[in-house]
Amino acid sequence: MSLSLPDDPLAIEHHHRLKAYINAQIQQAGGAISFQAFMESALYAPQLGYYSAGMRKFGAGGDFVTAPELSALFSQCLAKQCQAVLNSVENGVIIEFGAGTGIMATDILRSLAQWDCLPSRYYIVELSPSLQQVQQETLKSQVPELFSRVEWLQQLPSEPVQGVILANEVLDAMPVQRFQLTDDDVLAFYVTAEMDIFQWQTRSTNDNVLRQQVEALRPLLPVGYTSEINPTLSAWVQSLADILEKGLAILIDYGFPRAEYYHPQRHQGTLMCHYRHQAHGDPLILVGLQDITAHVDFTAVAEATIGTDWNVAGYTNQANFLLSLGLMEALAQYQADEVRYYNMSQAVKRLLLPSEMGELFKVIGLSKHLDISLAGFTLDQRGRL
Repeated sequence: MSLSLPDDPLAIEHHHRLKAYINAQIQQAGGAISFQAFMESALYAPQLGYYSAGMRKFGAGGDFVTAPELSALFSQCLAKQCQAVLNSVENGVIIEFGAGTGIMATDILRSLAQWDCLPSRYYIVELSPSLQQVQQETLKSQVPELFSRVEWLQQLPSEPVQGVILANEVLDAMPVQRFQLTDDDVLAFYVTAEMDIFQWQTRSTNDNVLRQQVEALRPLLPVGYTSEINPTLSAWVQSLADILEKGLAILIDYGFPRAEYYHPQRHQGTLMCHYRHQAHGDPLILVGLQDITAHVDFTAVAEATIGTDWNVAGYTNQANFLLSLGLMEALAQYQADEVRYYNMSQAVKRLLLPSEMGELFKVIGLSKHLDISLAGFTLDQRGRL
């Protein structure tokens, strides 16, 4: 499959409109914008960005498949961890960031209803109107009796809540700043446009925070090393701490502890783009039509809790998390139906195998005033952070 524009006039028009939008930003900035600003616009420009527009992203007909779409068993395991928290708080809610097609919310609510442990509200924080519509259609058709519990928000609730915050494949889509380390300087990556083609430009950074963050990494990195930093991560984690009075945040994404994130072999960084189930490393092409992601530095997530009421309650890989929450026992219930059991087993392999999602995807739990055992982190790897 080639990485060329699709034979779809609407997609091509959308692509060129977003290019024009970003080009205007570049001109207004004097000829170049930071990569962070470019990624922000490419993904989230109103009505134009990859996540803001109505292009299909998830599933077999989109650009990538997420764990909740592979198997309902993923969400059932997550619901089991939610159940333990909801049983220990008053009037507990669930807040899910970026709910995709809405299938994870559907399966979590369905499981919690069976266990008589529904949250008082299920909030979905979703910036994209088109995705909100998809999520509403999914929930209305799959669990109409539970639809009234769901509320869509553009930002976090205005008043503190108790319960669970869920973010599955959210951190990887936060705009990052790309950098390069030289003998005596820190270079920031910018994006410029020449002959209607986006191109890289590097210059000495005038961002003192970025410089300090990269200089702190110098003992780990050889000269010439190129990678990324998420400048908004700490503020985002703080915003969660501000709104959650008591409970647990579960953040699931692909990434590494810092020593592995900035490994010498990863000297070109972790930027990854997804277009029609093909992964590649060029974020400057196919704007508006492809996803742009960066792996997560989970040590940075843990460090972002310093000075907050958060406690890093656990850290492990996705395979350990799901197995500790009874994934194989849940799968065994379907053995009587050979065809269904086989199909579900294939999905479970993708969730668990180290060569698939089992090791690359990590789960970190951030708790606040919560004194309960968390089964998902039985095989805890916080020492790796």
